[in-house]
Amino acid sequence: MAQLREKILSAIIDKSSLKQRVFDNTFAVFGELKDALLEMASEIDDELDGKLDRRVRIEYRDRGKFEAQLQVASDILLFQMHTDVFEFDSNHIIWQNSYVQSDRDNSYTGVINIYNFLSDSLKYTRNADEGYLIGRIFVNREKCFWVEG
Repeated sequence: MAQLREKILSAIIDKSSLKQRVFDNTFAVFGELKDALLEMASEIDDELDGKLDRRVRIEYRDRGKFEAQLQVASDILLFQMHTDVFEFDSNHIIWQNSYVQSDRDNSYTGVINIYNFLSDSLKYTRNADEGYLIGRIFVNREKCFWVEG
């Protein structure tokens, strides 16, 4: 009975440590992404100044710890970090990758979702308007990442 208890405790420690590391890495990557979006928006907006109608802007907004948006004219790209850690589904193509096959812990990832919305949908709180998931960034325990989209 003591061996079983030790095995359970070890599994809890290992899995929770792994998931915390994945979360921390995903949060760090999301911070880097937010910094890059801010810099890119500022540079591009400056380059467009005087070349387009001033209503056409590239604008970055930090919307909290887990969300940022980039407005490009009438479109908004919403970047949202999910706060949970996931393991890829057993049918996902990622399992064909030798990196994931070599160590199952590599299959646990955090997720940053990227949605496209029309800016007026958010501006006028049109909750029935659909946004489209256009990409997902998966970050694992080693800060390796995969992008779908």
